[in-house]
Amino acid sequence: MFNLLKSWLKNSLMAILLVTIFLGISTAGWTPSSSAALPAGNAITDGRSLLRYALPINNEPVRQLQASLEDIKSQLRGNRRWGAISKDISKAAKVLDQPSKILASVPEERQPQAQAWLEELKSGVNELQEIAKVKDKEKVKSERDRLLNLVSLVEESMVKEFPFEVPQEYSNLPQLKGRATVDIKTNKGNLTVVVDGYSAPVTAGNFVDLVQRGFYNGLEFTRSEESYFLQTGDPVGKDVGFIDPKTRQYRAIPLEILVQGDKAPTYGITLEDAGRYLDMPVLPFSSFGAVVMARPESQVNGASSQFFFFLFEPELTPAGRNLLDGRYAVFGYLTEGEEILDKLKAGDKIESATVVQGIENLVQPEAT
Repeated sequence: MFNLLKSWLKNSLMAILLVTIFLGISTAGWTPSSSAALPAGNAITDGRSLLRYALPINNEPVRQLQASLEDIKSQLRGNRRWGAISKDISKAAKVLDQPSKILASVPEERQPQAQAWLEELKSGVNELQEIAKVKDKEKVKSERDRLLNLVSLVEESMVKEFPFEVPQEYSNLPQLKGRATVDIKTNKGNLTVVVDGYSAPVTAGNFVDLVQRGFYNGLEFTRSEESYFLQTGDPVGKDVGFIDPKTRQYRAIPLEILVQGDKAPTYGITLEDAGRYLDMPVLPFSSFGAVVMARPESQVNGASSQFFFFLFEPELTPAGRNLLDGRYAVFGYLTEGEEILDKLKAGDKIESATVVQGIENLVQPEAT
């Protein structure tokens, strides 16, 4: 029987909320059993930003440009700190005054397009500075978002090749050698997720392959808990995962986590069991709509088709030191449809899931 006990104690003197979440596991599906600790520092909670930082690139100027524009969002929340916003915009403009330092990391054949994006960025940053002078919060936010989308394109153009080799033992599984965008149509509206094969090629590849097969079409969301998770992927019938029609076998995929600073993911072991208690994954549990593989608690390599959306709630599951990090594999983030995801509950349904971008990055296993 699936049980969940959620309790918290509030220290009236310190005003600190402590949360412990315990979950059981049913034979029909799995969800994480863990607890959330207090955050360390200001964790990034925007999925688009996390995807940008997860790209396997190494160009300091473009990261400075990104960070300056990202910081504007924090300043807008902080009682509209227009002086700080102006400084952020000035920092971005200064980086764009030397576009050659950014273009140095872009392959030659992609430089003309990247240069056009940089010119558009420079013009946009100048316009953003003028908008900030009149303190129009909504226009600043809108233009900042547009400029960061351009930064994403420039950063993506820097990726020259897939950064590592997946262990041979997983060559029988689909792999995503890049990124893909998936549109999920539900009975309450549409969701868009970006899955990241640069950080989790086996996990993301399995998901994209199942989307292409139409596996998720018509499936219900089977587990939900407000401010915690929303789960789906449990097929109708006795099976709890994907049965490959060619082999008639349950397709199991390994736990796959890329740690910040590592060249390749770790497989088949939680970071806790590996003794890496303080190491942070490249794709953390810090954003509303993180897309995560579900698995049996006792089987690190037992995931198959079931996944869940993490419903990040700062007061209940604070970012930065969430103990789900390193125990379950995040493989993407919601990029559109936050208001829809917030409405979905158990019993709602995926009407269809479609790969709309990046299908060329899906590599199927070679026939044996």
